[in-house]
Amino acid sequence: MPIEPFHPFGMQHFITLGVGGTVAGGLLMAARKGGRPRQLAAALLALANLTAWPANYLAWTSLGTPLALDNVLPFHLCDVAAFVAGFALLTRNRQLCGMTYFWGLAATMQALVTPAISVGFPAWAFVTFFVQHFAIVTAALFLPLAGWWKPKRPWWRSPVEAYLWAALYLFVALGINSVLGTNFAFASRVPDNPSLIDHLGPWPWYLLSFHALSVTLFLLLALPWKKNSGTRS
Repeated sequence: MPIEPFHPFGMQHFITLGVGGTVAGGLLMAARKGGRPRQLAAALLALANLTAWPANYLAWTSLGTPLALDNVLPFHLCDVAAFVAGFALLTRNRQLCGMTYFWGLAATMQALVTPAISVGFPAWAFVTFFVQHFAIVTAALFLPLAGWWKPKRPWWRSPVEAYLWAALYLFVALGINSVLGTNFAFASRVPDNPSLIDHLGPWPWYLLSFHALSVTLFLLLALPWKKNSGTRS
């Protein structure tokens, strides 16, 4: 079966979102149910996240074309977020859980809506891309639904901490890009596919928009817990 180029907002994209959303919904139902279903769902999600980068690497090499360093090294934000999510599910570490929640829903969700991928189904690179990103977003919702995480008090503390880690990542990504000529975090140029970044201004000004948008989204994502937030952690 020939591999077609990926077209955002085409039928293939919508079908993939539908299938992924259905699977995610089943895992989130298990999170609410508790017991063995919750544990099995968490194990599957952790496995999907922790194996995402090697699966992506093998999928891209299977295409038989030379790979850019961007597709070899696991330094994209969602590569880092997948590792964070996997260990968050296994350890329930509060910092990792918070990063998973805010990064997953504010950043990785955007990658599902406007994917930065050039190949379509049935390429394995297409499959592993969406499995990885759905796994991160599902983990971000799974942790609070399972009762394994909630923001620290006061309510704004966890989103600010997640933002500071994201800002540190962006700084490191810029350094790596300057040395290797890569485009991790899309910090050096906009992605080829249409995305939200196209509306944030030219480089480097869109990096400032990144920061403002991140803080805003992280704080909005913490609002459901504001009512019951006090001043103690």
